Amino acid sequence: MAWTTWQVLRHRNARLYLGGVVVSGFGTSAMWLVSGVWVKSLTGSSSLAALATFALWLPVLAGPLLGTLADRTRRRPLLIWTNVGLAVLLCALLAVDSADRVWILFAVLFVYGAAGVVHDAAEAALIASAVDKKLLGDFNGLRMTANEGMKLLAPLAGAGLFAAYGGARVALLDALTFLAAAGLYALLRVREQPKAAPERGSWRTHTVEGARYLRRHPALRTLALAGGFTMFLAGVNGALIFAVVDEGLGRSPAFVGVLYAVQGLGSVAVGLLSGPLLRRCGERVFAGAGLALFAVAVALRALPYDAVALAASAGIGVGLPCVLIAVLTAVQRETPDHLVGRVAATANTLVFAPNAVALGLGAGLVAVVDHRVLLVVLGVAGLAAVPRLATSGLVTSTRRKRGVET
Repeated sequence: MAWTTWQVLRHRNARLYLGGVVVSGFGTSAMWLVSGVWVKSLTGSSSLAALATFALWLPVLAGPLLGTLADRTRRRPLLIWTNVGLAVLLCALLAVDSADRVWILFAVLFVYGAAGVVHDAAEAALIASAVDKKLLGDFNGLRMTANEGMKLLAPLAGAGLFAAYGGARVALLDALTFLAAAGLYALLRVREQPKAAPERGSWRTHTVEGARYLRRHPALRTLALAGGFTMFLAGVNGALIFAVVDEGLGRSPAFVGVLYAVQGLGSVAVGLLSGPLLRRCGERVFAGAGLALFAVAVALRALPYDAVALAASAGIGVGLPCVLIAVLTAVQRETPDHLVGRVAATANTLVFAPNAVALGLGAGLVAVVDHRVLLVVLGVAGLAAVPRLATSGLVTSTRRKRGVET
């Protein structure tokens, strides 16, 4: 583990942040899996079960608008009360015990997703001011490690709890994790200046400021678009996973869980190394290397060998987070404090919205095109995008060394 990683862990605020990420991430990951299973068990409908995940993702489209809230209020209280509000909201799921009450679950999931967008924007903005700029890459890498670690453990715990006691108990577990996270955020020692009176202009005007800043900043714009393109490829790739396991490897659907576990282990590992690598090569080169590794790994999935499939999953787990960490770190470093919430939320919309579209597109394509052809096309498309991103990164790194602002 890098020395700078220990520096982050020795930082009181960073430890509290990561503690909040771990406990709330555990509950969120468990709820993410169980929500679809819950809907399926009550209604018997696979399409409605799929809509549960869609309800969580949908508010990402309103990221620029929701992120404005993180710039118009003090971020630490916003984090605390968002977690408390989610804990209270989840208690409404105790009433979901039949098919005619599934609408309550969908409503809660939609608000849950919207609160998550606000939470992520406030967290990104507060971290940018509370953690040393030089350590932001290390912190974001550790955050990725914590998130992915919870994704390995929480779904199993959530599935077991659901099987034994039902969805309401999982909702209560998630509520308790949000209360614990709120308590950790309340212990943060962060000096925030009281927000001045809102500037003149409509909420829409302030929202557009974040999008305008991102559009006019060449480095951030390039990274955000590269992140969105990568997540689009990842979405199509995700839709092909069952075809890879069934038609390609001749395995049962349960083998998908093994591939995702290996992918998660790759993401946990790269999170520990991202800080030093970001300092050495810069955000764009780091993202470009991650995209290249991801593209090669996706293409290798076309080969019908278990060992290759496992190695490819590990490669995807390492490569994909590189792009996401680079985007978030660059936004935090390059954006003025009063705009970080809006710019981070706008970047998240550009990065993650294509994933939802690609999942649906991939599901349709795999029905008419051989999955091996699609995987090779995805790999070639990813590699084709690398040179521009990596070359721009070298230019940016050179300018930084010369003291020229990018």
